[in-house]
Amino acid sequence: MTSPSKRHLLKLAGWSTLAVTAALVGCGKKEEAAAPAAPAPASAAAPKPEPLKIAFAYVGPVGDGGWTFAHDNARKAVEKEFGDKVVTSFVEKVPEAADAERVFRDMVGQGNKLIFGTTFGYMEPMLKTAPDAKDVKFEHATGYKQADNLRTYDSRTYEGAYMAGVIAGKMTKTNVLGVVGSIPIPEVIRNINAFTLGAQSTNPKIKTKVVWVNEWFNPPKETEAAQSLINGGADVLMQNTDSSAVLQTAEKNGKYAFGWDSDMTAYGPKAHLASAVINWGPYYIKAVGEALEGKWTGNQHSWWGVKEGAIDIVSVAEFVPADVKESVEKVKAGLKDGSFQIWKGPIIGSDGKEQLKKDEVADDKFLSGIGFYVKGVEGKVPSSK
Repeated sequence: MTSPSKRHLLKLAGWSTLAVTAALVGCGKKEEAAAPAAPAPASAAAPKPEPLKIAFAYVGPVGDGGWTFAHDNARKAVEKEFGDKVVTSFVEKVPEAADAERVFRDMVGQGNKLIFGTTFGYMEPMLKTAPDAKDVKFEHATGYKQADNLRTYDSRTYEGAYMAGVIAGKMTKTNVLGVVGSIPIPEVIRNINAFTLGAQSTNPKIKTKVVWVNEWFNPPKETEAAQSLINGGADVLMQNTDSSAVLQTAEKNGKYAFGWDSDMTAYGPKAHLASAVINWGPYYIKAVGEALEGKWTGNQHSWWGVKEGAIDIVSVAEFVPADVKESVEKVKAGLKDGSFQIWKGPIIGSDGKEQLKKDEVADDKFLSGIGFYVKGVEGKVPSSK
């Protein structure tokens, strides 16, 4: 039998046990890990901007080795520079006629927002298309008419022609140079004159003969014109046409010639003196960058040359004398820093009239409207109509 005192002690012990158990249970509840919170829904990724669609219209085939080839190289430079921010396309052999307008309107219909027309004859077709596509930016090469969504650009090809002339004046044995001309517009006449002025700077005795083919790209006609010049005594040829036919004709006849617009060394390595080239890449990259950044504006004209890296003379033949190469490099350096002026008077026309007075420097307005031959170029400038 349990005494009251023992029962009292057992009762206290029971209560103590219950208290400890309750405390342990309470502590256990406090130490239980809270259920993890549901993850916040991930924010949707911002949609990737659509690439800028850019189209190029070419007057010749991309494989012409000259004018169109140079433009297409620049198109590829744009792709390399901007990657997936742009999508480019081109249409080659687009005639300088009413059909060009159809091509431009088709480019607009395909969603292109920047369109480059790469020859002078596209000016009017682009002007007709631009007002009906206000959200599209148009760029026209070598033209002079602009609009709110159309601007023009050009390269100072006459700088390359002048440097070629410096070499030609020293390399000719007959003192007769020949030029195969495309279409008698100021751009081409200016190049013929610059080539002649460059040659006269190293050989005052030279004369320049010109045969016009009235097309930019027609290899058979260019070949025939080059052969005619050689038959007439020319032993150094230049062209303002788009194929390599003139250089190849010179090679077959054992004469000299220059590449034009692109490096044409491979087409006639024995005849090739140098190539006067255009690099459209810097301008195209600038124009596309402005379009992507919303900084593109119309009603403007750009005219780039040696200074901007758009014009150069390259691949000068090893057999060209060192002093001639040095003369070319001095001219190039002067054009780059502005210390040398090609169009500085006195400059006399082939008719004997003074076109620029002594020490007078031609401005771009003068250069843009040249329609005369300088003294030393034979014949008369034909009408471009």
